[in-house]
Amino acid sequence: MGWRDALPAVRGRLAFDEPLAPFTWLRVGGPADVLFLPADEDDLADLLGGLDPGVPVTPLGVGSNTLVRDGGVEGVVVRLGRPFAHVETQGVRVTAGAAALDAQVAKVASKAGIGGLEFLTGIPGTIGGAVSMNAGCYGSEIKDVLVSAHGLVRQGRAVSFNDPHSLGYRHGWGWEEGVIVTHAVFEGRPDEAAAVEARMAAISERRETTQPIREKTGGSTFKNPPGHSSWKLVDEADWRGKPFGGAMFSPLHSNFLINGGDASAADIEGLGEAVRADVLGKFGIELHWEIKRLGRALS
Repeated sequence: MGWRDALPAVRGRLAFDEPLAPFTWLRVGGPADVLFLPADEDDLADLLGGLDPGVPVTPLGVGSNTLVRDGGVEGVVVRLGRPFAHVETQGVRVTAGAAALDAQVAKVASKAGIGGLEFLTGIPGTIGGAVSMNAGCYGSEIKDVLVSAHGLVRQGRAVSFNDPHSLGYRHGWGWEEGVIVTHAVFEGRPDEAAAVEARMAAISERRETTQPIREKTGGSTFKNPPGHSSWKLVDEADWRGKPFGGAMFSPLHSNFLINGGDASAADIEGLGEAVRADVLGKFGIELHWEIKRLGRALS
């Protein structure tokens, strides 16, 4: 009997060998050994606490910043859905579930007359992923507005984090620590709803004209090295718009990998690695992946 035959009883949905490509923005990748959609936080804690400790657990949001390899993901992939998508305001604070879309959190805050969170409009994905990597754009980061984050560790125990100023560039709380973020609390400032909405509209318009948001993309591919912009390095290495299998770096924004329609995960990761090697060889600068790469490569 294997570990999949001894899974703890849950109230949510368990799916075996579930394809993950439809759950990611790049639309590539193999299946999860098991995909779990928990009914609520207690259900997730029960699964984590009762699962064989040797079985890997991987959280997956809406897959906006994720590359799933073609061989799929070992163990249990946890995808938080509607029960984790609540957004509530109190004063200038906003409490959001991990599955709440970043843009939706900004929208709820604006309607409540809370400013300072409008940059979330420019971050694709969910709050869980944003907190896990200290996501940011246009000069603001999660750590600038985060009060506390809450989640579950691998054993199902609840943990909290309340030191946002210790977060670094694209290094948040969650992923590296083996925590599945369940919700977070943010604090903005009083502002006129119309003024906040105007700034959100400006961010949306800027994204529309400078990023390939209508393509199958994973968002920013590489972190910016100190003192450099990744897109400029990719440009100077002459990789903008150059096909590599079914993948390329977008002609619109050269730090955005895109799936032209028939790319495999191997095409996309191979292109990224080729560019990293080329940039290192030409300029002596090492690019580091911002996209989270998960799972097994096909042999």
